[in-house]
Amino acid sequence: MAETAPELVLKSARGRWVVVATILGSGMASLDATVVNIALPRIGADLGGGLTSLQWTVNAYTLTLAAFLLLGGSLGDRLGRRRIFVVGVVWFAVASLACAVAPTSGILILARAFQGVGGALLTPGSLAILEASFRQQDRAAAIGAWSGFAGITTAIGPFVGGWLIQSVSWRLIFVINVPLAAVVIWVTIRHVPETRDPDAPSRFDLAGTGLAAAGLTGIVYALTEGPARGWTDLAVVASGVVGILAIAGFFAVEAGNDHPILPLGIFRSSQFSAANAVTFVVYGALGGSLFLLPIQLQRVLHYSPTAAGSSLLPITVVMLVLSARMGRLATRTGPRIPMTVGPLLAGVGLLLLSRAGAGSSYVADILPAVTVFALGLSATVAPLTATVLAAAPAEHAGVASAVNNDVARTAQLIAVAVLPVAAGITSASYSNVTDFSAGFEHAMWIAAAGLAAGGVLAFATIRRPLVETKPSSMISCGVDAPPRGPVSVHASA
Repeated sequence: MAETAPELVLKSARGRWVVVATILGSGMASLDATVVNIALPRIGADLGGGLTSLQWTVNAYTLTLAAFLLLGGSLGDRLGRRRIFVVGVVWFAVASLACAVAPTSGILILARAFQGVGGALLTPGSLAILEASFRQQDRAAAIGAWSGFAGITTAIGPFVGGWLIQSVSWRLIFVINVPLAAVVIWVTIRHVPETRDPDAPSRFDLAGTGLAAAGLTGIVYALTEGPARGWTDLAVVASGVVGILAIAGFFAVEAGNDHPILPLGIFRSSQFSAANAVTFVVYGALGGSLFLLPIQLQRVLHYSPTAAGSSLLPITVVMLVLSARMGRLATRTGPRIPMTVGPLLAGVGLLLLSRAGAGSSYVADILPAVTVFALGLSATVAPLTATVLAAAPAEHAGVASAVNNDVARTAQLIAVAVLPVAAGITSASYSNVTDFSAGFEHAMWIAAAGLAAGGVLAFATIRRPLVETKPSSMISCGVDAPPRGPVSVHASA
């Protein structure tokens, strides 16, 4: 039994409201993702807890988002995309309010983990609703409108968030989600049609989801707490062992599951596996460096939150202008060259950023570095995602996009935990501006080496030319995640 053909027309009043609902819903999550890093120094000063608490403030959200993202897509396909989208928005708003009133860093971290679950429920729903609701001839235009406004949200997010943090409090970046969520819920219930996939599996892969969450949690906990507690601490060792066993169990369960949340057969494509390996290396370097950069700007260069957010605006602007063009270029020439040159160029940008210390000038030191960094990202991101989608079978296109997104999130999780340690940034050095700045310089060199490794890996493994993709397959988003591909899919297909 096939899903009823969508009939919604973009130029109708209802069609426009559907686009508004998905833009505001996904915009909530993307705004939060871009702003929290800017708020970290103020959160640390207000709640204490040191570097480890700041790492968990970022990673608690990313951890649950990555662990439950595929399940969120499956729930929408089976139970109704509008229903799960609304549940996700409500969940995200409640968690945001908990973040806003958190009296301690521990409660904030728990609230952020709760918030990540909401993000995992609403994020797949945004594009899935558009894909399933609009008629074929209007689908690309609807998704294009969503993409354009999502790009604007990503661009203005750091500036607006920085202004809120500086003028009022870091808590306001979470409070603002509540009225936004109320609008999204009202519009969605009133205007968005319910869609589901009658052919979706009746059973959810709860065992696979649980093992993936337990594995990621155990490994990330060990990597994050190891430097402070000691690598021989019983809790650190136990969590690491449990995490590794859980990940091994996850792959065993998926291999024997008739309807796995992650169909392992998709990795039989060497091109798909290679592109995801490049994703892991490149996005790990990006996640670690973008975690430390706002802290360096505010604590060492004494930027205000507004100035710190604004200083990174060229990254988003350059990517918005060039990403689609780079995607088309990769379609004509093949992805190997842009995926090789892009990470190398981004690595040069991080090397230039390593010079950003006390007394640095924005125009002479920061701006050229972030511009070169952005040019490298623009050459990398769209061809990388297009390669993933082109390498996967058509029936697994949505799963391929979701897997690539999860690979990027997992890489960022690990990098935020590991890069400060590798660069010699400890809780003690975090409190000392001079020591932190020295560690930041080392971290940028390490991250630049990671990007260079990603470029070399792409040159060695990426071969197949790209196939021309539909407009809906090339949608750019912020640098915290890969561009989103077609999402009207069965995450457990």
